[in-house]
Amino acid sequence: MDSRQNPMELRPPSEMATGEPPIDHHQPMGTNVKERKYVPPNGGYGWVCVVCVFLINAHTWGLNFAYGVFLDYFLAKNIYPNALDYAFIGGLSISQALIVSPLINITSRLWGTRATLSIGLVLLTASLIGASFATQAWHLFLSQGLCFGWGLGFLYVGSANIIPQWFSTRRSLANGICAAGAGFGGLVYSLASSSLLERAGPPLTFRILAICEFITNLVCIILVKDRNQVAKPNQNAFNYRLLKRKEIWLVLGWGCLSELGYTVLLFSLPNYARRIDLNAQQGSIVGALLNLGLMIGRPIVGHSSDTLGRINMAMLTTGVCGLMCLLIWIFAKNFVVLCFFAILAGTVCGTFWSTIAPVGADVAGLKELPSTLSIVLMLMVLPTTFAESIALGLRRSTGDIYLDAQIFTGCMFIGASVCTFFLRSWKIGQNEKEANAKREHERGDRQSRPSLLERRHSAHSDKTILRRLFQVKAV
Repeated sequence: MDSRQNPMELRPPSEMATGEPPIDHHQPMGTNVKERKYVPPNGGYGWVCVVCVFLINAHTWGLNFAYGVFLDYFLAKNIYPNALDYAFIGGLSISQALIVSPLINITSRLWGTRATLSIGLVLLTASLIGASFATQAWHLFLSQGLCFGWGLGFLYVGSANIIPQWFSTRRSLANGICAAGAGFGGLVYSLASSSLLERAGPPLTFRILAICEFITNLVCIILVKDRNQVAKPNQNAFNYRLLKRKEIWLVLGWGCLSELGYTVLLFSLPNYARRIDLNAQQGSIVGALLNLGLMIGRPIVGHSSDTLGRINMAMLTTGVCGLMCLLIWIFAKNFVVLCFFAILAGTVCGTFWSTIAPVGADVAGLKELPSTLSIVLMLMVLPTTFAESIALGLRRSTGDIYLDAQIFTGCMFIGASVCTFFLRSWKIGQNEKEANAKREHERGDRQSRPSLLERRHSAHSDKTILRRLFQVKAV
């Protein structure tokens, strides 16, 4: 029979009854029916995009992670008398990357993903070239701080929404691999920058880094592809209605507190090595090992998140990082112990960046993910801007100089873990509500009558909330 006469023969069974594409049952339970009609391919060309985003992260965040080496170099050489001046630049670059996220949603909607990434490439390259001609601190504020941050933001935020569109059940694994690129880039750029600074000085170092990132990022921008035409994400610059949801505020608390600890740990570790009488090369090795831990840990966290639950892994790894800061870093007074801490802490300290996209999709839904990321990144501007300045301000003049900063870092990670603890309870409640709604829908004529068990649950809501807090379940 001619297929034109009976087109239903060519369509999957799930489409014959409804005329709609098949529902993806692996989508997060927080998504609505319209979202579940879009089925990510869960692989295919998505793996090419994973490699591209991996390399983009390596040549953006990896460059930013090398800032700790520059900070140690400028402090040791006393190039800028006021240490807080240069310390502020590292936080400024991160905060600027976050503050432009609403603008990036607008450019992505108007001009597309590739044009947005190209803007970031131009800004990032211009910032490094401009920094190579800097002679005063304010020159670096504009180049390595402001302009670099904008370039980082356009490249990172512009590519953050791509991977969730390609994967469903492997979403956390793919996102973890991409996030590992930051650790890989930080490892390479930390060691390379330390060597180049000693041999060639800051100007030539900045120019070499600019050439490397430009070539690599350009190739990745050409190859990467989004699925906006079929996924149809909500690319509003800022959806204020999301701020009325308590679960979004729990995500914000997790992000802000963990970033306070993460930024201090990332940028302070090389200089802390100097303070315990290690040399510059050993300090750069410690920073590189922290990035090695990031590279190893992020795919592991991502893969485990798909099995054990994304919010579960965020809670556990963030809390463990806080405990390690309090129990290991404070007592790390020699090179071996500090290297041991750097590798272990590196595997878990960057959990936020490796899980924020899949956790955001679970909490707000895939269509609201761009707006959710914009809100989260925007409200993290203040903690990322002042984190390293706070750490240097907490340094003591004598004795155990970094003790207060170490305690501060550990407490921030533990506080972030507490936020995900309550977020986990909310997610379990949402899953239970959706399961109950599904059962009522299947019962049909009894849809409007709550069951005895559900009436008991509503009558003992406090007990239900307490039960959810300590319930063993993958969420």
